[in-house]
Amino acid sequence: MGAGGLAAALAALALQAGAVAEAPAGLMHALNDRLLASPSATLTLEAWCAERHLASPARIGAARDATAVKPAPAEVRSRLAVAVDEPLGYRRVRLACGTHVLSEADNWFVPARLSPEMNATLSGTDTPFGRVVLPLSPHRQTLGVDWLWNGQGTPPTKDEGLFRHRALVEDPSGRPLAYVQETYLAEALTGTP
Repeated sequence: MGAGGLAAALAALALQAGAVAEAPAGLMHALNDRLLASPSATLTLEAWCAERHLASPARIGAARDATAVKPAPAEVRSRLAVAVDEPLGYRRVRLACGTHVLSEADNWFVPARLSPEMNATLSGTDTPFGRVVLPLSPHRQTLGVDWLWNGQGTPPTKDEGLFRHRALVEDPSGRPLAYVQETYLAEALTGTP
């Protein structure tokens, strides 16, 4: 095969690889990989939103359900290293970029480990948790990934789940700040690169 034929073959393979990456299953795995490698789901979703042209400006907002109440299961309290009677905050949010809802999350957090200003913002606004605690230089420790779609057959509808993450948000010393359970929705796969 000559140089021209080799170049054409490589170009065809690159186009094929691009098509696979743009397939719903490829996009789902790319998003999951990026979330697992990132210290902040909020910042990762914001970058994803910008790259997929989901909104301009590409900014993640948290539509908070102010009426939601969900007592922390024993496992959550254990992971957060808090006593059974220590108060926890709870937020149920839908993270969106423009009109696109990318995930739904349950978030239990330890108010005593956050500043009064952070607690006020969390209880009184729709600011995403990741943005609120950014001054603490948090990182995530993923506890598990549950696949809700196996990547085969018809992709889920936009408001159905692709995968779920369970993670601890910790400060730089490893002290838990929050336990999150996030379900990433098929709408995150929309848009164009």
